[in-house]
Amino acid sequence: MGAADTVPGVSGGTVAFITGIYEELIASINKIDADAFRLLFKLNFAEFWKKINGSFLLALVSGIFVSLLSLARLMTYLLDTHPILIWSFFFGLILVSSPLILRNITKWSIPSVLTFIAGIIIAYTITIVSPAETPSGYPFIFFCGALAICAMILPGISGAFILLLLGKYEFMINALIDFNIPVIIVFMIGCVLGLLGFSRFLNWILTHYRFPTLALLAGFMIGSLNKVWPWKEVISYRLNHQGDQVPAFDKSILPWDYFTVTGQDPQVFKAILCAAFGVFLVVAIEKVAAMLKTKS
Repeated sequence: MGAADTVPGVSGGTVAFITGIYEELIASINKIDADAFRLLFKLNFAEFWKKINGSFLLALVSGIFVSLLSLARLMTYLLDTHPILIWSFFFGLILVSSPLILRNITKWSIPSVLTFIAGIIIAYTITIVSPAETPSGYPFIFFCGALAICAMILPGISGAFILLLLGKYEFMINALIDFNIPVIIVFMIGCVLGLLGFSRFLNWILTHYRFPTLALLAGFMIGSLNKVWPWKEVISYRLNHQGDQVPAFDKSILPWDYFTVTGQDPQVFKAILCAAFGVFLVVAIEKVAAMLKTKS
């Protein structure tokens, strides 16, 4: 999930759903409530740990944190040097994830169909919105953390892409690389508070409207494919904080048009292989997760 959350367009929630831990994750976060804090303040650590499913959350959060710190620089390098192949891999990963979610809908209804279509439209619309210029003060960083974490636990909507739209993706990546502790702490506080609030709503809606919600999440994934399409034409540029010119807004184009526009090799065969590897990896992870769940 940490590796996915460093990439604009790929959701950590997608990985959670693929591996079969999504609903346990939402339920576990939802258990961090007033009763849990009362147990903590009474120093009843064993009951507190059991209530919040502490071992599960600790393993997950520590894995995400280590991955964010270790892969932020690697993801930046790979996206700069091999963008078509990396985006192709994530395209395949997300493409096959949506049917895996839809498979859990055993009874289709009009609300499920409508939410599925709505999910596609909403996610696609988000992908074509141009990134904004925004302030870098601590209150806005707190807001970014609270909003991005909500997207991070939604399959198909990337928290990193939300940061990109808010104009703070590169800012936060550099904060991680440079160990800008104040910025990281403020962002994390926003994440924690946003997560605690949003998880309650998500847990409730999954409990009461399971199939329409799953259809909406699957729609999010399909709609977000536009963001991870490997071949892009840059429409406009901007200057980053170091004064370098970087793409600000782009649009998806066909591989043969990519060669015409950029003069660069579209690497179609390699891209197909990378996408196929993404599909294979998702299917393999899903099979292993199912086997482990059966054994447990």
